Amino acid sequence: MSRVDQKLEEIEETIRNEVPAGISISDVTFEGPELVVYTRDPKQFAQDGDLVRRLASKLRKRITVRPDPDVLTRPEDAREQIESVIPEQAGVTDLDFHADTGEVVIEAEKPGLVIGRHGATMREITQEVGWTPEVVRTPPIESSTVANVRNFLKQERDERRDILERIGRQIHREEMSDDQWVRITTLGCCREVGRAAFIVSTPETRVLVDCGDKPGAEGEVPYLQVPEALGAGASSLDAVVLTHAHLDHSALIPLLFKYGYDGPIYTTEPTRDLMGLLTLDYLDVAAKEGRTPPYDSEMVREAIKHTIPIEYGDVTDISPDIKLTLHNAGHILGSSIAHFHIGDGLYNIAFSGDIHYEDTRLFNGAVNEFPRVETLVLESTYGGRNDYQTDQEDSERKLKEVINDTYEKGGKILIPAFAVGRSQEIMLVLEEAMREGDIPEMPVHLDGMIWEATAIHTTYPEYLRDDLRDRIFHEDENPFLAEQFNHIDGGEEERREVTDGDSAIILSTSGMVTGGPIMSWLEHLGSDADSKLVFVGYQAQGTLGRRIQNGWDEIPVGNGTGRSNTMKMRMDVETVDGFSGHADRQGLENFVKTMNPRPEKVLCVHGDESSVQDLSSALYHEYNLRTFAPKNLETFRFL
Repeated sequence: MSRVDQKLEEIEETIRNEVPAGISISDVTFEGPELVVYTRDPKQFAQDGDLVRRLASKLRKRITVRPDPDVLTRPEDAREQIESVIPEQAGVTDLDFHADTGEVVIEAEKPGLVIGRHGATMREITQEVGWTPEVVRTPPIESSTVANVRNFLKQERDERRDILERIGRQIHREEMSDDQWVRITTLGCCREVGRAAFIVSTPETRVLVDCGDKPGAEGEVPYLQVPEALGAGASSLDAVVLTHAHLDHSALIPLLFKYGYDGPIYTTEPTRDLMGLLTLDYLDVAAKEGRTPPYDSEMVREAIKHTIPIEYGDVTDISPDIKLTLHNAGHILGSSIAHFHIGDGLYNIAFSGDIHYEDTRLFNGAVNEFPRVETLVLESTYGGRNDYQTDQEDSERKLKEVINDTYEKGGKILIPAFAVGRSQEIMLVLEEAMREGDIPEMPVHLDGMIWEATAIHTTYPEYLRDDLRDRIFHEDENPFLAEQFNHIDGGEEERREVTDGDSAIILSTSGMVTGGPIMSWLEHLGSDADSKLVFVGYQAQGTLGRRIQNGWDEIPVGNGTGRSNTMKMRMDVETVDGFSGHADRQGLENFVKTMNPRPEKVLCVHGDESSVQDLSSALYHEYNLRTFAPKNLETFRFL
């Protein structure tokens, strides 16, 4: 008998001793980090609201209880009974029964009413019909990405279950080494912005944190070929953790599956969906520009199939000696700080990913309280000594001034923006400014993936700032449904109509002017001296956005057909700081200064060379921390 089977037998025995007489336990198995308990008495199980909580506490495992398929109420009868239990105002839009696991997926406009206070309504459903309810939100704005991901996972349910059982056995395998050490190896984003990738390794486990590309630098990818990474084979990785979906962190996640990786990806649910959206677009842009994509769409589907979503604050076993907890990073939808608890209190590491420390219109600020942290790996995008951003109120005031000035001249405002995060932030500013009369009402055209990314935001309002979440729950107050927002989906003809029309605001991807529809808008509007190009986000070195920001006025045109021609740009260029999803220098210092507990060591990464060195030096001098500004391919050994 394997160690895992022996452990499952011991767990099953413990559960049998804990549950009241008359409740049967027919099977216990691992699915990923969760312990799944099968019973022929799901209704009795549901009567004791604290039973699962007590078992989870005793076993220190996340527990899901499922009924044996042969004790379930028929779906036709169960549907009627479930609908009678759930309040009508919950807005149930679909019930999907899965007899193999005894789960019923309930899609509703207001999931909270399906869950009930402390899960009371869900327990009542199980008491009535025996089925285990799983609740998902009906998107207020229809999202093809969310629909496609849900449908795909439904189709792949059997295979995904096999994957999760295999992963579960890997997580709970016996530890093989008595050695105790922890290492971090830097594979990218050191003294540069982009291609984020790190390996966390112990004698037992190897985890890859992020795997992105470098914007504006084709071919510069993380050093995956080295022995610490995939040099020993992709299958030697135990897990991948993705902090957020921006391509400089996620673009090459699917490539791992091309190289033979077959393990889990841990991230939040919205990050999973956004990863799918952005990586598929990444392939599309590469094809349109005549570049050979590094992988195909099948690898994106593999990545989604292997993703295990976890919620903020949930402590999750990802290997025999590592527990992972994700915390809000305040950067984009679903962005996380990844906290690793290694061994039995042996060592703790936090990877900031990208963070925004203060609250924004979209998100609550980054979490910086942890049980323990010995080493912090900290982004330094705006870590330079002069990288202080304008505060939000001043930034919004300047943006409104630029819009009013351009409107009076009869021009158009073109804003390159990341589809995820900055676009939604700007949309909220524009919606409020027009509603309150601070700027004239005019169309706001959303090009590229912005509308689809916005739909995903409305699917996961629980990840947004508290007051914004409440507005989205009320359809008539949902700011993203304001009538001035227009989704551009007609291609060049629709763009020409906007160009020839009255004053308007255009939000378009890509945010760093590295391809995509922004190139077409520059071709249409670049020669118009009355119009303005307004940068509201970070422009990395080597990108066309940075060059234009620095004064270039000869821009390539051709819209993906080789771009052999150039055009003299006559439109004004403005930069409005303060809308970045990154903390500025003061925000980064405050994040560390108020961090509880304060780390012993800080690795400053994900910033230009001067930025990481400036921040590293400041944290050392001001807070007496051991700080480093590592280069790529360095390994830090702890203990």
